[in-house]
Amino acid sequence: MGHSTVTDSENPYLLKKPQLQGAVLQQPSSETMCCRIPIATYRLQFNQRFGFSDARTLVPYLESLGITDIYTSPLFQARRGSGHGYDVTDPTRFNRELGGEEGFAALAVTLRQKAMGLLLDIVPNHMAADSQNPWWCDVLRYGLDSPYATYFDINWYPPRPGLAGKVLLPILGAPYHAVLENQELSLILFQDGFWVAYHQESLPLNPKAHARILGHRLDERETTLQEDEPAFVQLVQLRDDFKRFPERATESGLDEAFRESTRRLWRLYNTSGVIKSFIDENLKILNGMKGDPRSFDNLDQILAGQNYRLAFWKVANREINYRRFFDVSGLASIRIEEEDVFEATHAKVIETARSGQVTGLRIDHIDGLHDPVGYLDRLQNRLCGNDPHPGFFVLVEKILGADEDLPSDWPVDGTTGYIFQNAVNGVFIDRRGADKLDEIYARLSSYETEFPDVVYVQKRRVMFQLFAGDVYTLSRQLGRLAEADRYGRDLTLSDIEEALVKVTACLPVYRTYIRDFNVSPRDQAYINGAIQEALARQPAHTPACEFLRRVLLLDFPADLPARQKKDWLQFVMRWQQFTGPIMAKGFEDTALYVYNRLISLNTVGGDPETVGLSVPEFHRFNRSRNDRWPHSMNTTSTHDAKRSEDVQARINVLSEVPGIWEVFLDRWRSWNLKSVVNGITVPDGNTELLIYQTLIGAWPIDEEEIQAFKERIQSYLVKSSREAKIYTNWLNPDVEYETALASFLDAIIEPSADNRFLPDFMRLQTVTAYYGALNSLSQVLLKVTSPGIPDFYQGTELWDFSLVDPDNRRPVDFKKRTAFLAELKEQEAATPPDFTGRLLSTWKDGKIKLYLTSKALYFRKNHQDLFSSGEYIPVKAAGPLNEHVCAFCRRLGDGWSLTAVPRLLARLQKAARLLEAEGTPADLTPPLNESVWGQSALVLPEGAPLRWQNVLTGEELSVVSPGITGANPADDKVLLLADLFCSFPVALLEGLDA
Repeated sequence: MGHSTVTDSENPYLLKKPQLQGAVLQQPSSETMCCRIPIATYRLQFNQRFGFSDARTLVPYLESLGITDIYTSPLFQARRGSGHGYDVTDPTRFNRELGGEEGFAALAVTLRQKAMGLLLDIVPNHMAADSQNPWWCDVLRYGLDSPYATYFDINWYPPRPGLAGKVLLPILGAPYHAVLENQELSLILFQDGFWVAYHQESLPLNPKAHARILGHRLDERETTLQEDEPAFVQLVQLRDDFKRFPERATESGLDEAFRESTRRLWRLYNTSGVIKSFIDENLKILNGMKGDPRSFDNLDQILAGQNYRLAFWKVANREINYRRFFDVSGLASIRIEEEDVFEATHAKVIETARSGQVTGLRIDHIDGLHDPVGYLDRLQNRLCGNDPHPGFFVLVEKILGADEDLPSDWPVDGTTGYIFQNAVNGVFIDRRGADKLDEIYARLSSYETEFPDVVYVQKRRVMFQLFAGDVYTLSRQLGRLAEADRYGRDLTLSDIEEALVKVTACLPVYRTYIRDFNVSPRDQAYINGAIQEALARQPAHTPACEFLRRVLLLDFPADLPARQKKDWLQFVMRWQQFTGPIMAKGFEDTALYVYNRLISLNTVGGDPETVGLSVPEFHRFNRSRNDRWPHSMNTTSTHDAKRSEDVQARINVLSEVPGIWEVFLDRWRSWNLKSVVNGITVPDGNTELLIYQTLIGAWPIDEEEIQAFKERIQSYLVKSSREAKIYTNWLNPDVEYETALASFLDAIIEPSADNRFLPDFMRLQTVTAYYGALNSLSQVLLKVTSPGIPDFYQGTELWDFSLVDPDNRRPVDFKKRTAFLAELKEQEAATPPDFTGRLLSTWKDGKIKLYLTSKALYFRKNHQDLFSSGEYIPVKAAGPLNEHVCAFCRRLGDGWSLTAVPRLLARLQKAARLLEAEGTPADLTPPLNESVWGQSALVLPEGAPLRWQNVLTGEELSVVSPGITGANPADDKVLLLADLFCSFPVALLEGLDA
């Protein structure tokens, strides 16, 4: 998990930034900009229900919580009603549904008044493929002659000849002929011209279609339409104007001329009753008559003359000729590598950054770009002028594989935190339970139990099911390269395609980063490793794999012409944009829903086969981050997460009690009745594991939420089953299977005298919820005090049991959180002696998590240099309970802090014994004082203070003599764990003297 060594010369953006933490820059220069490093961020999801004014109202609360920067979802104009903002339609203005330009400006002023910053999520990879997008709409109207034709990553000359010069639009719910003759496509007139409507979608028509519609029946000289009437003269003139329009919208003023003609048409339509009747009748005729197939010929010909071809949505995965965001046809990728596209899409970003309204950027889906480092270099240059120092604060959404490093030459501050999320979650997995979990999964699951094999199979599956068109195009491109090479000339296209698929499925990372004829050792290693694994799986494809290896590594023949070398490089760079979506859909969106051994490990960038992270491994991870990426983000919940931090924390407890977990599982599987659908048991053992773990993780604390929870889980099970793609999927949903799954869920969570499962389940859930809460508190403190910038996903400062989106985008009750925080601060100020004790006794209301979050964040805020620049010093534990604590110091000069959190508490307090008894476990006591911790202690590092103050409780602690079990007598600075955890489950100490 470590990063490669970074030197000043290799990454000046990181190491030479003046760290103006917590201070918004006033009017930065257009030539150079200082960098504002956030102290703590808070992710807000903007949409119709939460706009700029709502965020302004929230600013005082967030400041009181200890947050210094809000971290926003995309804010530019998106599709109407967008719930997330990633479907951008206009990157040149702020979303009107959120409050528009004025609303954003007001939010920026409010943040500036509080000296807070704004980290903006931007989307350089794609835009909405929607008529609400004016650029896309222009491409559909004018095709290759649109000035925006090169903005989108469209293959204008695909292998299928009928698509030359057209964009395939796979939006129809049935084959084209059926949709046409069912009268689902209709011509309509709006104030901006004629369009073709398909349910809620409208598509523009080119000028020649306008001429054809207006000219239909015009020569019939109907008595109601006289030649000498002014309205008739205007109509003929408009028809002729549209007929004469050249297709080239790039000509100066042409598009404006077209728009002026459509405005004249609209005025004529609305002022002349006879013209209105004539056009309405034309539209009625051209739209055809249901039951008369020949009546649709005219409409068919009009549509055939457009710069797009309407198609059944199921053909998209093989026929589509524009690059999408993953397999989402409604999101079209753009050529951000082109300078004019970059400038057009980033003008507003650069403007708001230079004005100080935006103080940092989060780059979405960096791996989708043609040349990520080239993009980042250009971005920093445009933000900071010719001087690359100190650079602008930029984080990238980059999912790192096992042992993968963030490329050291990227001018960024780090990633958006998936790697930290997986590391800190791993600390709370009990390695002792791994073998039993493996045994349980092997017995109950009917699937492959080796996760790498699951990933390989699912990556192959999505290539053929979702990306067949990309596979076809890349294979043909590689085939052309083979034809020009004597070592590849005899390879068949089928061998070439199989090699491409197999090697892509074996690539262990999202992508490589080759951008010129120099291939880095990092990329060489990943490509060679993928080739070797592919050959191990199927040696028969050695010649094709060997040729592919040479191409991917740009291992040219000595006499290869320069033009062909460029062709090789072009193939490699296109392949690199292909491998990321395959990993995302095969690993994230399929394998993680198939492999259900311990689903708290099934996270973005995670490794479900792992046995957790030991404390020494966590320390090595943190030290590496402190040395190399000290301003990377620390997250525990994100909008991309499969489940929230609190859900994960509960499920992790199962690794501590695997034997008793198996006993409960076997009882439940024998009690709960299943149905059979088409010969399939619903649910099967693997899905049943998913259901029970999900219920354990997400079961609400408040009984009033049970009904809503039931509906949420039903929706989640449909989504997870479709993502797994085994018995149902998004392309061909099996409604009968999904209904049976919902019925099973209804039966097991509905209270009744016959339901033996529910009370038994609640016995286990009571224990996992309690120890899961303690795990969550430990995670919060580790997140705030570890190297990196702590980020809080909206609402998670209280207990949050959300699942994958859209469940995690539900509205957050900020009024409740604001009231709770004010109440806590008031109560703390009154200094009642049992303040923290009361928080523990009422832990279910979540106030204890809110209190810890606020106290830790304020301590970090008041000691920002200590946490941004200080050393990271692991602290050893001594005594019989040494593996049950994770502790470290942060040090800067004479300033010290000490973080200590317990781990694996269910095993420590022998929770399994409680569950072996009858009835609801009652002896769930906090892990406090000497009765729990005995004489186990922390051995403080050299130079550490002798006296400390607990930031969370106000208690003062002093070191004791080292005469404890397991401690070295030479260690003269020891803190007893019983003293650290005497009144609160986690400890944050400040050194009082050195």
